[in-house]
Amino acid sequence: MSTPFTYIPAQDPLFGVVDVELDHEGGCLVVDGERVARVEVRRAAGTSVESHVPIGTRDPDRLAMTVDGAEVPLRPAKGFLTRKSYRVDVGAYRLVPDSLDGSRLLRDGALLGVFSSSGDGRVSVEWKGEPGADDAAVGYALAAAFGTGAEPMWKLTLDALLELWP
Repeated sequence: MSTPFTYIPAQDPLFGVVDVELDHEGGCLVVDGERVARVEVRRAAGTSVESHVPIGTRDPDRLAMTVDGAEVPLRPAKGFLTRKSYRVDVGAYRLVPDSLDGSRLLRDGALLGVFSSSGDGRVSVEWKGEPGADDAAVGYALAAAFGTGAEPMWKLTLDALLELWP
């Protein structure tokens, strides 16, 4: 079994130190801190690992997520031609790319903050709303598990077309 990679904890402006442990090979992510809920995202054993997804897959049938020990439905979209196709939904939450490197965290459609993570477990956030401890924990977990940001639609479309070219 591989050892989790522990990164320099994020120093959140509202919630203090937030620890993020991401084990890409083992398919496990843990977010924890003194003032945030504990969140775990796990990839099912035997799942084919996609190197461009920090948790290793976007297949909702191969992923499980808990917030403070309670299982929650995790629904990452497939990700293809639009930024919105890279969204990840968890209950009332949605993390959706809005730029090349950032993603908005929404709760019931209201903007809470903009997250950045290059997929290496390091996460930063600029809060826009009035988030609670669960909001912060879910945002950090989704940003670390799936990365943030996406290419614009024209670039994603061009890349897809070029892959079809013989």
